[in-house]
Amino acid sequence: MTSTHPVSASTTTTTVPLPNRDTMSGSSVNKQPPVWSLESNGTLNSLTPPLNEKCDRLGRQDGVCCKELKGEDDRTLIDPDVVRDIIIGLSDGLTVPFALTAGLSGLGTSRLVVVGGLAELIAGAISMGIGGFLASQAERDHYRFMRRHTYSRVNRSCIGEMEREVYAILGPVGVDESASQAVTSCLRKIEDEPGFDGTPVPADEEKPSRGMKSEHGLTPFLLKFGEGMEEIPNRRLYISAFTIGMGYLLGGIIPLLPYFFIAKAIDALKISCIITGIVLLIFGTVKARVTGAARNIWGYIWGAVSTMAVGGFAAAAAYGLVVAVERSSIS
Repeated sequence: MTSTHPVSASTTTTTVPLPNRDTMSGSSVNKQPPVWSLESNGTLNSLTPPLNEKCDRLGRQDGVCCKELKGEDDRTLIDPDVVRDIIIGLSDGLTVPFALTAGLSGLGTSRLVVVGGLAELIAGAISMGIGGFLASQAERDHYRFMRRHTYSRVNRSCIGEMEREVYAILGPVGVDESASQAVTSCLRKIEDEPGFDGTPVPADEEKPSRGMKSEHGLTPFLLKFGEGMEEIPNRRLYISAFTIGMGYLLGGIIPLLPYFFIAKAIDALKISCIITGIVLLIFGTVKARVTGAARNIWGYIWGAVSTMAVGGFAAAAAYGLVVAVERSSIS
């Protein structure tokens, strides 16, 4: 016998979808996170929706999220550190070997220019790569020293002093004192966690420590926003060395190419000037684009002309110096 229980007509059942739960439909699984309205504060006894899952697309007539809206200039810029290394390598590669080959062209033979240019090109690429590696390593070591120094200062300072330092950073951008104090308290609690300074964490501690190498806490906040310093990853050292060295090698081989096919150095120099000038113009235009310096057509023109002018001045100076030395030695 099956017993039935009457249900009152006044009793209603409300179904609330749980956030981040996959919806099964046959063999397909919808793993898209739910989208909450900006004005949503949760439903009944459900969890408060995370801030990163709120969006105003539900309140817009076009149904488009504001993050998907494009501005007038929607170019994608490259990592500024990589751009800096490429510019250093290519700029030196296009100007220094070009100036050297132009100077050696005054001696008359392309064979001498090729031998001297290749020797300088290989040595310069290795030297530039090592220089990039050592520069990034020095920047990383300086950051680690400042991190230890700042962490020690944070530990021995009172909370009032830390609040003043945080307010000195956030105050000029419009954050009031009460909000700065709340930020200081939140960041200070992270560094009070067990094991933050590298000491062993007791076995009964459930919450794992982030460690002093973490980007969380008051110390990295003061370094990043107060001193403008961030951790340099180890892979950055090798990427910088490779990028600068290869940029120098690729840029330096361009003005040297005509000397491989033309025996007379003066004739090869004319072709080298034309090729290098065109490449410098292109390089200056691309540089203005990827760095965001060009806002209109005149920005591209200025970037191209200024880059070519620097390379041309260096080559003219080197060529004139060699010619002057050669004439003085003959006289």
